[in-house]
Amino acid sequence: MKIVQAVGWYLPESVGGSEVYVAALARHLAEAGHEVAVAAPDPRHLVEREYEHGGIRVYRYPIPARPTRAEAQGRVTVRGAERFHAWLRREQADVVHCHTFVTGLGLPELGAARSSGARVIVTDHCSSVGFACQRGTMMRWGETVCDGLAEPAKCAACALQARGVPRPAARALGAIPPGVGGRAARVPGPVGTALGMTDLIAWNLERQRRMLAMVDRFVLLTAWAREAALANGAPPDKLALVRLGVAEPAPAPKPPPEVAPTAPPVTVGYLGRLHPIKGVEDLVRAVGSLPAERPIRIEIRGPAEGPDGAACLARLIALAGGDPRIHFGPPVARDDVAELLPRWDLLCCPSLALEGGPTVALEARCAGTPVVGSRIGGLAELVRDDVDGRLVPPGDWRRLAAVLDAVARDPRGTVDRWRRGLPRARSMREVTADCLALYTGRAPGGPAVLHAAGP
Repeated sequence: MKIVQAVGWYLPESVGGSEVYVAALARHLAEAGHEVAVAAPDPRHLVEREYEHGGIRVYRYPIPARPTRAEAQGRVTVRGAERFHAWLRREQADVVHCHTFVTGLGLPELGAARSSGARVIVTDHCSSVGFACQRGTMMRWGETVCDGLAEPAKCAACALQARGVPRPAARALGAIPPGVGGRAARVPGPVGTALGMTDLIAWNLERQRRMLAMVDRFVLLTAWAREAALANGAPPDKLALVRLGVAEPAPAPKPPPEVAPTAPPVTVGYLGRLHPIKGVEDLVRAVGSLPAERPIRIEIRGPAEGPDGAACLARLIALAGGDPRIHFGPPVARDDVAELLPRWDLLCCPSLALEGGPTVALEARCAGTPVVGSRIGGLAELVRDDVDGRLVPPGDWRRLAAVLDAVARDPRGTVDRWRRGLPRARSMREVTADCLALYTGRAPGGPAVLHAAGP
């Protein structure tokens, strides 16, 4: 079988959960005897490129670094994406599997894949459940878990508040009828974006409907996301739940607590992008609120990419205020993750978005390192609270501080107890088997759940 994996970013320039997932899936598919290629848009180069990464052929097609508003909103085909369409016609793949929608990988590309005769699968790795959440987090006003229902007035106000518009003004702009907003959106710049937000939400809902009509299966990573898709009218027979897995080689587990009990100071690590939606500021606030004598050490490791990342790092350093318990380290190379996670006593994932993972939480489970994180998204379905880790409300740094305080005072009654309760982590080989069932049409009908046991 000839299979194309299409993803919004790819290795080696970008290293994140989606890229690692696609690389592992491609490798396992190739090992099973299938012909696999990865395709991704490329805003950094002006020409098409092909290279090999991890033994897999990679095709990159150029798109603008500064897309127009219509391109960014998916209303027109992004310049350069027509080269990907032509490439798909030449490849004549049996399956095109798209991973998340970004500029340069959207409905036109799904249409090109369908026109090439391929079976089309989409996996949503973000928190938007396809095109349902313009904010991209599924967090209402950035504070509480959304009910998942997408509506122009409600979603426009929430999306504008995320852009810095005060809530009363955001609500007023959300009251603009979509048709009126569409005409007002012709105003250039941020004003046009704000006036046209309800029209954009209505367009997103139409894109969601068209996407579901195009694909053979729409894959979600959490039960919550699957239920949200159903609530927004997705046909049940188009949906499948396929949870994340750990790529090989997985981190080797540390010795059990009976052999190597956790000793103070307890080391708590954060591993991931430095970005506001990751909630790292809540971790720093929580630690800073603890008494100075608490034996705890925080290690923050991750890239600060782009203006948002740089600004986040600056805020974190300012919040830390020179606290000797808080340490900032360089980003971690992918090959070094398996060595780092067993060294930490706890992994903290204080996310403010309903992620499908994060993958690092699964990797920590393999390493024998419990997770403390937000009670949302994949974490809420992975961690059993106070059995193999702890869950706190997203954004509640005081609750997080209480957990860290308890951990520092009694590591054997908390961390070591959670270590004993850690179950086996799901593997990318299992994910690959589930994907092959979708590719060949062997997966059951209805809102299928494929080997997706939770905690």
